[in-house]
Amino acid sequence: MNQNYEKYYVPAQSPWPIVGAIAMFLIAVGAGLTVMQVSGEGSNGQYVLYLGIAILIYMVFSWFKNVIEESHKGLYSAQMDRSFRQGMSWFIFSEVMFFMAFFGALFYARMISVPWLGGAGNNAMTNEVLWPTFEAVWPLLTTPSGETTQAMGWQGLPLINTLILLTSSVTIHFAHVAMENNKRGALKVFLSLTVLLGVVFLGLQVYEYMHAYQDLGLTLDAGVYGNTFFLLTGFHGMHVTLGTIILFVVLLRIFKGHFTSEKHFAFQAAAWYWHFVDVVWLFLFFAVYIWASAGATSAAH
Repeated sequence: MNQNYEKYYVPAQSPWPIVGAIAMFLIAVGAGLTVMQVSGEGSNGQYVLYLGIAILIYMVFSWFKNVIEESHKGLYSAQMDRSFRQGMSWFIFSEVMFFMAFFGALFYARMISVPWLGGAGNNAMTNEVLWPTFEAVWPLLTTPSGETTQAMGWQGLPLINTLILLTSSVTIHFAHVAMENNKRGALKVFLSLTVLLGVVFLGLQVYEYMHAYQDLGLTLDAGVYGNTFFLLTGFHGMHVTLGTIILFVVLLRIFKGHFTSEKHFAFQAAAWYWHFVDVVWLFLFFAVYIWASAGATSAAH
């Protein structure tokens, strides 16, 4: 009895994993040497860092070029498509855990460390020994060295950026619907709007950082509040940057005629990632901006 089995494409050996590993090694070494140079010890670490970044970019473009060519040749089966979806799902899950670690650090500082240093519970002697003048409020606007800062309110730029990202989630959804209905014109318009909104968000984020440093005295050195603020918003900004680049590359592929209404997982993966960074921002907006503003208002009263 003859049975037809679905073919599963197994690619030939690829040089790109080892090239990527070398690039990451050079980036790590270069970053370390650059930090040493900033601290006063002379080195040429920045050149090693730039070399690693250049090799990594070359690896990414070359590897994706191979994948695109294999896809256009019809080498991928439905099982391969499921493998891609599973891989992207696990990648996003790892990113969720990545941000959970930072949100956990913020929660620990806000709900455990600060009350503990303030003498909450049975920690009265801890307060007396470690920091007698410490006041358990959030955000901590006075550092152990005595420097003061100001909290970043949720109104203004943070609220505008929130509306921008929410709007971008709508536009990329409309782009996805247009893709599935084979409306290439609407697809290009809505995806272009999404990329533009991502660029505007990043521009406003840079302006907000300038405002924080120049007007509020809110810097990386501004105690645990400044640390957590720039840690969370900075890493989120890096992910928005990556997402914007991915969407722009997908947009270029669409203008070249890539993807069909049935086969467009690269677009779907980019859309999943974009929705992910939008959801992270909503949690971040509440935890970093609204929560801090509420604490600052309570402390003022």
